[in-house]
Amino acid sequence: MSVRIKTPREINLMRQSCHLLAEVFNELAKMIEPGISTWEIDHEGEKMIRKLGGVPNFLNYDGYPASICVSVNQEIVHGIPKRNKIIAEGDIVSLDAGLIYEGYHSDMARTIGAGKVSEEAEKLMEVTKASFFEGIKNARSGKHLYDISGNIGDYANSFGYGVVRELVGHGIGTHLHEDPQIPNFRVKKSRGIELKAGMTLAVEPMINAGTAEVRWMNDGWTVETADGSLSAHYENTILITDDEPEILTIIPGMVC
Repeated sequence: MSVRIKTPREINLMRQSCHLLAEVFNELAKMIEPGISTWEIDHEGEKMIRKLGGVPNFLNYDGYPASICVSVNQEIVHGIPKRNKIIAEGDIVSLDAGLIYEGYHSDMARTIGAGKVSEEAEKLMEVTKASFFEGIKNARSGKHLYDISGNIGDYANSFGYGVVRELVGHGIGTHLHEDPQIPNFRVKKSRGIELKAGMTLAVEPMINAGTAEVRWMNDGWTVETADGSLSAHYENTILITDDEPEILTIIPGMVC
């Protein structure tokens, strides 16, 4: 495993890439309303990325056909946007996307309710977001990678939720996916690598209201909960420092 420490110049470019992506998500979040198609979300998202001077890094990545992954309700990740897939009142919609700016990648995800959602859905989204912040309490130089993982999993499990194991977070930089892989569950018998200032990581809890089991759909991309329960996703790109981590994909005035 080779985990790159970013230089100050690289960190600044990562910061710029992530701030641009946060701007895109801020606008996409406002679009999540009943009646909109998942295709419209993707279409507008790609336009915004390019207008800001970025390049959508999900588009054609290993053949993925869109710029914004739009996953609804029981879909965990990698939902493919479609013109005829219309968001309904009470749906929860997970957006996952990234962009490239000056050669550096950013990546983030949010789950957003359309209209009035159920108490069950609201709680799942809140716990998923909170599990991210529990995880990064241990994201600083001198701690270990799986300290992040254990905090995320322990917190989500305490609510009886299933923590997805087949899909994990990752390092990020000049490539969308770099070492290390970042599980969202406690890893036994290892603390993982030691964290060092200058590492950039995409930490992304994927939490199911039911069991942790998943299934891949016939389109080759969409991953759903095996039991049909709701799923939520919350991701940020972070920078490891000697103190608290810097969350690169959060900017002032964010609505999501």
